[in-house]
Amino acid sequence: MTEARIARVALPGPLDELFDYLPGAMGQPEPGTRVLVPFGRSRRVGILVEYAAECGCDPSRLKSVERALDPRPLFAPADLTLIRWAARYYRHPLGDALFTALPARLRESGPLLASGVAGIRLTAAGAALTPAELARAPRQQALLARLLESPEGLAQRNLEEELGGITSALRALRAKGLVESCRLEPGAVASADSSAVLAAPELNPEQAAALAAVSEALGGFRPFLLDGITGSGKTEVYIRAIAEVVAAGGQALVMVPEIGLTPQLRERFRTRLPGPLAVLHSALAAGERERAWHQAASGEAPVVLGTRSAVFVPLPRLALIVVDEEHDPSLKQQEGFRYSARDLAVRRAQLVGCPVVLGTATPALETLHNVIAGRYHRLALPRRAGGARPPTINLLDIRNQPLRAGLSPVLRERMHAALATGGQVLLLLNRRGYAPVLTCHSCGWVGVCPDCDARMTLHLGERRLWCHHCGRIESVPRDCPQCGGPDLRMLGRGTERLEEGLTELFPGVRIARIDRDSTRRKGELTRLLAAVHRGEVQILLGTQMLAKGHDFPGVTLAGVIDLDHALYASDFRAPERTAQLIVQVAGRAGRAERAGEVVLQTRHPEHPLLQSLLREGYGGFARAALAEREAAQLPPFTYLALLRAEAPEQEAALAFLAAARAHAEPLCSSEVELLGPVPAPLSRRAGRHRAQLLVQCAQRPALQHFLAHWTPTLRALRRIKGVRWSLDVDPQEMV
Repeated sequence: MTEARIARVALPGPLDELFDYLPGAMGQPEPGTRVLVPFGRSRRVGILVEYAAECGCDPSRLKSVERALDPRPLFAPADLTLIRWAARYYRHPLGDALFTALPARLRESGPLLASGVAGIRLTAAGAALTPAELARAPRQQALLARLLESPEGLAQRNLEEELGGITSALRALRAKGLVESCRLEPGAVASADSSAVLAAPELNPEQAAALAAVSEALGGFRPFLLDGITGSGKTEVYIRAIAEVVAAGGQALVMVPEIGLTPQLRERFRTRLPGPLAVLHSALAAGERERAWHQAASGEAPVVLGTRSAVFVPLPRLALIVVDEEHDPSLKQQEGFRYSARDLAVRRAQLVGCPVVLGTATPALETLHNVIAGRYHRLALPRRAGGARPPTINLLDIRNQPLRAGLSPVLRERMHAALATGGQVLLLLNRRGYAPVLTCHSCGWVGVCPDCDARMTLHLGERRLWCHHCGRIESVPRDCPQCGGPDLRMLGRGTERLEEGLTELFPGVRIARIDRDSTRRKGELTRLLAAVHRGEVQILLGTQMLAKGHDFPGVTLAGVIDLDHALYASDFRAPERTAQLIVQVAGRAGRAERAGEVVLQTRHPEHPLLQSLLREGYGGFARAALAEREAAQLPPFTYLALLRAEAPEQEAALAFLAAARAHAEPLCSSEVELLGPVPAPLSRRAGRHRAQLLVQCAQRPALQHFLAHWTPTLRALRRIKGVRWSLDVDPQEMV
């Protein structure tokens, strides 16, 4: 250990600096350890980042660290290097970035959770009982019999997998004093995860070539784009590559953009890969998430599956990173520490020296640009696995067509035909709720959010108006609040209203709706997807959640109900995201032996985006879109940083940005251009006015050089009452 005696500690908060302390009685624990330090009149939890030989003030004025909170560092040196790089690139305070990378409970001063796996064992009274004595309670009897076979206890998760729902039986046995909780060492757990591993399907030549390329790259850094059409077997390539890594004693990190992608992927991994699987996402309970984090950080779990924050989880033997659906904007954090998990995955692979695989059927234009520039290596899967044929895609002009429940006669007819032959139908409407507008037919009143420049969505089942921007909820008025008239009408259609219309059009047909509202309860998404796979659901409808990575073998017809609102959005990325959504939805149809069909309803069939997709597929669209971006000097041919400000009054937000621009102008080189300040496209949200200043630069290093000098001046600007600001490097949302 170095002789340096100044401990440099990062604390969460807006101050982008390290704080100096004397080590005190804690000795010299390694960097990456949580420490408790005095800060002003309070005590704070910090992360020891480094030691220094001297500080910028008289050491006698320094306070001492009270104590170290961990027996060993939570972050290894490689983890600290990654997070320090990310904080510097995205111009975010290091302390905040480090605490973002920790499970929520570890951001406080509490001890680490008990190690091992949550288990159940018999008490002395339970061990003395015979199963026959519980004959009148068969669930309790089965649970007791199973625990009698393993006196040391069994993992609760394995009992649930083996016996099904055991919650009520377990509660009853606890009440009788027959069972108790325990912690089991991971090695002693006879986990279903490591039991019989299912046989692998045969690879086609393209899959085999992709796997060979990734396998050959193991042990060194190489970024791959696995560009495979939907249904081409990208997941099988992931699994085979991960299996090689695990067999060699390494760890693999797999990231997905949404929680909704994890149920099916998790089950495939558990049935195909040995060893425990650590799953990390925000819907987990705090303790469950923390234990999965420790499983990964200790090296116990060879495979980690998670959403974007999993990019920071410590992995001592990391040998492969996979980013599934790499194009998805959900991989970019939109609040606080605004990092791109996809881009950080590439940087982490570079720092560790391992391959990174970016998989998708619809690559982001930035990723394709990196392929063209030779920075990424493209692996193509141009055909569906197992001989399945790609679906036919048809544009349906619905102008002057009589619509029922938003469906044209042609789409209704094709739905009936698909259902009659035993197929399932998938309908996508990317708008949840019952109707996007509630209006008065007498005076024209519209239900607008009083806190946002946005209309409130009607959720009829719960009798409420809900702003999807700020979350404000109001009860549905009986009469017009403006004129008192009774004639309130609903305009437009959301998934809730579509479900109601489908019930009338297809009586007796089972319908499942999948959106954020219908899957709010824990386990509901898994239950609905399982019903779809068992063939218990004939019509599946929902928002873009349905388009992201799910495998629905029974779907033979997919319909997109309303494309038009996405075709003319103000964000320059709207055409790219619309094309990706269409292709992803199309990929849900005809994935088994039966051919599939996709119907796109539109009032603008002549739109260039739709025509290029039909003629040349996503590849042709992407080539044209890249040419347009280059002509307009938009990403990926230029680099952006967006300074946002919000305040109770628009003038205050604009004044802050004007001052920020005044400080920026002397720092600008010829490559840096400032645009604004201007009000944001959604200029008021949650009662606060929003404005933005865009920084555009032709070269990434020049932009970073500018930001390195500009960001400290922003933090030093005179505070304007009520103003909050944030800096977003490589922004994905411009609203």
